[in-house]
Amino acid sequence: MTPPAADPATEPADPATEPADPATEPAAARAAAERTAEAEPAAAERAGAADPAPAGRPQATGPAPTLAFGRTSRHDLDTPPPDLYGRPRADRFFSLLTRFSDLYTPALASPPLRRSPRRPPSRGRAPLVLVVTAHRPVADDVVELRLADPAGSPLPPWQPGAHLQLTLPSGRVRHYSLCGDPADRGGYRIAVRRIAGGGGGSVEIHDELHVGARLTVRRPRNGFVFCAEPKLLLIAGGIGITPLLPIARDAQHRGLDWQLVYAGRSAETMPFTEELTALASMGVPPAGGWGRVTLLVGGTPTGEQLLARAGRGAAVYCCGPTPMLAAVQQAFDASPATALHFERFGAAPVRDGRSFTLKLSGSGEELAVPADKSALDVLREARPGTPYSCHQGFCGTCQVRVLAGTPEHRDRRLTAEERAAGALLPCVSRAAEGETLVLEV
Repeated sequence: MTPPAADPATEPADPATEPADPATEPAAARAAAERTAEAEPAAAERAGAADPAPAGRPQATGPAPTLAFGRTSRHDLDTPPPDLYGRPRADRFFSLLTRFSDLYTPALASPPLRRSPRRPPSRGRAPLVLVVTAHRPVADDVVELRLADPAGSPLPPWQPGAHLQLTLPSGRVRHYSLCGDPADRGGYRIAVRRIAGGGGGSVEIHDELHVGARLTVRRPRNGFVFCAEPKLLLIAGGIGITPLLPIARDAQHRGLDWQLVYAGRSAETMPFTEELTALASMGVPPAGGWGRVTLLVGGTPTGEQLLARAGRGAAVYCCGPTPMLAAVQQAFDASPATALHFERFGAAPVRDGRSFTLKLSGSGEELAVPADKSALDVLREARPGTPYSCHQGFCGTCQVRVLAGTPEHRDRRLTAEERAAGALLPCVSRAAEGETLVLEV
């Protein structure tokens, strides 16, 4: 049966929407629309009487009407929109989602779950206990050590450029680059040059650390990451060959175009030369070729000589003594290479240094720190037993506590909270001109 036609005069006019079809709209919907149309003018009249708009100011309008499934409705921030089916009620799914978000977001920001850069670093995994399985000389004043798990278990993996932190039987902490093959999970290989006038770590390894000794070793870390660029120039000075040997091996395995320049005081003091030349002869160019390795024996090469083999667009990886690194950095801009990565074994030169004073809280002794010397060096002259390792502000071995004075932190390890609590790494951090730092030592 066909319903009677609706009277067009009773339908509400809405210029923002097309009129619904009178033949298909239900009677209940027409009645609701009529009541809405009659109520809106009255409400507008009351609002205008209560708060008339000043002359010259446009009168505010309410929310624009919307059309949902043929129905005209109005909503604002206090009135939720219809649900996905056009019904005049909040959508159940989004209501539950909003309720979950209101509970989950604050919980995620709570202290037990928050991950903030200001939080103290996590302690990480437990260190390894390894045994020395080989101890042999590989050059004048250079010994090679192989460290393995006492039970023969595979060791944690590592990438070229990584190093180990060793705690020696004396308690000294030292860092040494891994120079073996990352594919060999049965042992770690390091090489140590004897430094008679150093802090005693290398002498202990040479003279007192023998096969069967056990060491506490922190898992491999990498501050000299190999990015595997297509064209490479590797520059090594002396014992600086140790991190570059695995990089050269990886470059040969990947088939990259690599060159290596290796400088040393004499052929007898340069470890792993035979291993390098054998590696360079493997395969076909660009991965292989006898000309891949250049040995510079004797003298002090200039930065230009060290960078002479750099190809256009090559990445340079350099490791060696501080004068070598400085020479390469100065000559780098004039070379055709485009990227420079370097790692130093000793302390970097002091930059923008100013003289200040250290005062030792226990004895009241005052130590003058010159502008070109580190606070750690001055402290070790007065207290030779002061622990240290990296000289570069990242290992934390030399950390002391400041009781008074304002330090200039130049390290890359301490958090803001640790610095606020008085922690200081004297190997790199300093103080302003004339400042006195009182140390708890």
